[in-house]
Amino acid sequence: MDLLARFSAIINSYLPQPHASLLNGILFGIEIPHNNEFYTQLKQVGLIHIVVLSGMNITILASIVAHATSKLEKRLSICIILAVIVSFVLFVGPKPPIVRAAIMGSIAIMAPLFGRTKQGLYLLFLSLVIIAVFKPDWIFSISFQLSFSAAFGIMLLSNKYQLNLSEQKPKKYTNFLFEEFKTSLSAYLFTTPIIFFYFREMSFLAPISNVFVGFTIPFIMILGFVTVLLGFVHNSLGIIPSYILYGLLEYIHLVVVFLSRITIGYYKF
Repeated sequence: MDLLARFSAIINSYLPQPHASLLNGILFGIEIPHNNEFYTQLKQVGLIHIVVLSGMNITILASIVAHATSKLEKRLSICIILAVIVSFVLFVGPKPPIVRAAIMGSIAIMAPLFGRTKQGLYLLFLSLVIIAVFKPDWIFSISFQLSFSAAFGIMLLSNKYQLNLSEQKPKKYTNFLFEEFKTSLSAYLFTTPIIFFYFREMSFLAPISNVFVGFTIPFIMILGFVTVLLGFVHNSLGIIPSYILYGLLEYIHLVVVFLSRITIGYYKF
């Protein structure tokens, strides 16, 4: 059994379904079976992206490392972040969708070196040109188009994932919710046309569901990695954090089930 499979088995030993599948998807991009009812519900509420390794997931991982290394010199911190991204890609397997996601996530990390959104957008389009030259087949990949569109929308309309490695003042809760909504709406506006073109489906619930769920993902990723690593050392060590994880995952499960009952929020043409 390889290391990734062993980590997935540890998660399965701690959590019931669909919580284990949800965590495996968030941490490692392990797909939920498409005939699974929960997979369908995630699609209906516009949250399927959280269980697929995308530029956003990798950027969240990078954001966690950024906060952990925020006291270091900025360039050193960014080097550590990039090293973590490369190590993570090698760990889960350097498959094209994951490499593409890492490229999009790395662009969001490099943008703060230049300090302005415009420069970050230049980097984003530079990556598109480089990929078009060396891997032109990637341009026609749906996952790449979705990752690129989401990154473009977020960088253009929201500042959330342009990492600021300096200290910031705590934000009010209402401002936090507004930023979550603005971020999810930014990604939604730019990815919806692609989703509609390829899949002939549309979820009007996506901005709302992302507001209710988005803030939990960094905490789930941190606790998930802690649980897996402790469980890898000894099964009993990961029990306590797995209980906390269950609470967060159950919250997402309840939100998804509740919103999926709003049938007018999802259309398949």
